[in-house]
Amino acid sequence: MKTTPSEVLTTLSTIRDYIRWAASRFTEAKVSFGHGTTTALDEAAALVLHTIHQPYNLADAYLQSVLTLTERQAVIDMIDRRINERIPAAYLTHEAIFAGLSFYVDERVLVPRSPIAELIEQRFAPWVDEEQVVRILDLCTGSACIAIACAYAFADAYVDAVDLSADALAVAELNVAKHQLADAVTLYQSDLFKELPDTRYDIVVSNPPYVCLEEWEQLPAEFRAEPDMGFKGGHTGLDIVLRILVDADQYLAEQGILVVEVGSSAETLQNAFPDVPFYWLSFERGGDGVFLLTAEQVSQYNELFLAALD
Repeated sequence: MKTTPSEVLTTLSTIRDYIRWAASRFTEAKVSFGHGTTTALDEAAALVLHTIHQPYNLADAYLQSVLTLTERQAVIDMIDRRINERIPAAYLTHEAIFAGLSFYVDERVLVPRSPIAELIEQRFAPWVDEEQVVRILDLCTGSACIAIACAYAFADAYVDAVDLSADALAVAELNVAKHQLADAVTLYQSDLFKELPDTRYDIVVSNPPYVCLEEWEQLPAEFRAEPDMGFKGGHTGLDIVLRILVDADQYLAEQGILVVEVGSSAETLQNAFPDVPFYWLSFERGGDGVFLLTAEQVSQYNELFLAALD
């Protein structure tokens, strides 16, 4: 027999009760995860705690706290929205955590979730000498989460952040202001490198659109609620990636590195260039499909990349 909202209000009382109940509802409704959480329980905890204005790392002892009727109703309404609207939880809370930092997000940008966060936290070690990093470029910046995290990691560096979408840049501007990094992060509306100044970067990092058309058409509703511009990478998924590989040669410093997330198109990319020594990074917290090339390698294989683009 289906539980009614009034029964939930009267029979469940604690934070723990509502997290468990929400997780059960998510599982029953077969909602999809992958926007900062990977399980029904984690997503339930995130939404319940946000709704009652508590931190995500709330001490376990407080989970037995009894919610007021108003708080219970607010939680029920939030869980109903997550199930009925099938949009990422971050769009409901307008917050996403990336590299330990809080970012404003809405439907104008993809929800931050790249494994590149872990690499930024490690200051791209051992691939660069952090003392020598002066300029960083974030292509396809979206919410500017990568650019801002880089600005924190390299306090003395200047970060340029690029996106073609004016809507995405409006969100990026909110986040730059939120983190008070206007002096460190410069935003550009540009089709990749086109509107950038003539400069060389020690790190070029990108999480570009890389989903092939066939995969895009099969994505769950939660992913299709995000801007498709941030996903679609053409028939093979590599349209934007190839352009980055070709043009990065003109923007990388001599000892610079190129780091690009290609996700599910990793095998396609490697098969397209079997002789290119892409270094596929591994991450302790999970995630894959991120390659690294040195500036020397980008230059060495430039003609090969250019031929593929043609």
